[in-house]
Amino acid sequence: MAKTLGLHILADLYGVDAERIDRVEDIRNLLETAVKVADLTKISSHYYQFQPHGATGVVLLAESHISIHTWPEHGLATIDVYTCGDPSKAYRAMEYIVNTLEPKRVDKQVHERGIVGEHRQSEELRSILLSA
Repeated sequence: MAKTLGLHILADLYGVDAERIDRVEDIRNLLETAVKVADLTKISSHYYQFQPHGATGVVLLAESHISIHTWPEHGLATIDVYTCGDPSKAYRAMEYIVNTLEPKRVDKQVHERGIVGEHRQSEELRSILLSA
């Protein structure tokens, strides 16, 4: 039976209040709290303040990473949450970020990463479907 090793959630948040995503201090607090809420294991983090607007940040996790890049002048934040192990942790981190930023619209993609333990027949079927 196949299983996945990781869950990767990508989200574009539109209509975010510029005040919530303009300052690096707010971005730092957002990501650090998301790590705690989701019970993830922080290894390190790095944040950067853009001029005149916006910030970016990444938290390196034992489970993988969380990152954000913001355009407050457009009300836009792009979020990346990638974890291995318990997929509910990725969902909890993303849910916290979205609920905190309160966007008007969220475009989200969820990808299972690192599929292992498949039967050979399943790999052949996937290859046929992808080449069609």
